[in-house]
Amino acid sequence: MTGKDEYYNRAKQEGYRARSAYKLKQLDETADLLGRGDTVVDLGAAPGGWLQVAAERVGSEGRLVGVDRQRIDPIETEATVECLRGDVTEDRTHERIAAAVEESADLVVSDMAPNVTGEYNVDHARSVYLVRQALAVATAVLRPGGDFLAKVFDGRDLEELIGDAESEFEYVREVRPEASRDASSELYLIGKGRLTAPVRAGEELTVEIVDVGDEGDGIARVEGFTLFVPGAEVGERRAVRVTEVQPRYGFTQPVE
Repeated sequence: MTGKDEYYNRAKQEGYRARSAYKLKQLDETADLLGRGDTVVDLGAAPGGWLQVAAERVGSEGRLVGVDRQRIDPIETEATVECLRGDVTEDRTHERIAAAVEESADLVVSDMAPNVTGEYNVDHARSVYLVRQALAVATAVLRPGGDFLAKVFDGRDLEELIGDAESEFEYVREVRPEASRDASSELYLIGKGRLTAPVRAGEELTVEIVDVGDEGDGIARVEGFTLFVPGAEVGERRAVRVTEVQPRYGFTQPVE
């Protein structure tokens, strides 16, 4: 039995609207994306297979916003589900998504894919464009520490895309779920830990030490964001290089 037959038949037997439901299950098991009570945005959600999986995992306390140009039939679930009919490449749709989640989500997922032309470089470029649209939604609505998942076709622009995503998250990884067809060039990018800091790793700046942490490091604030400065005392001004950025704080080293 082929992989296609296996997941297609399982979807029919288990009541999922699409075989792609198993991709999200496997991706969640790999990267711990979905949690009870989460607010999730699903881009390219029709016919609703990913919404079904997400609903199971966020539970009755969770909220789901599904977005697609096609109509999505209602999902039977205790979770709150809102379906928006719109084009993710349009600013108006981005605005509606932000309003639906009240500008804060725990996870943004995208299984969007372009209409395939058969010309690989064109199809790859179009898939990268869709991921960038999904990334724009994610950076607008994700809470600090929130996660991102998007499908993309492998190709020459992938490295640049990953580099851009890495500037927005603690780390980005590539995953190819078992449920993907063997001949498919698709893979999934997972961005963990949305960074909303006003600084980035490698940046150099001068800061004023305003407090001392429990472990003795100096504490500086940049637009309300906490930076730890080793060996510094309150009142000092230090030239530092940012070495690591977490969603709510960062670490530095003095610049000699």
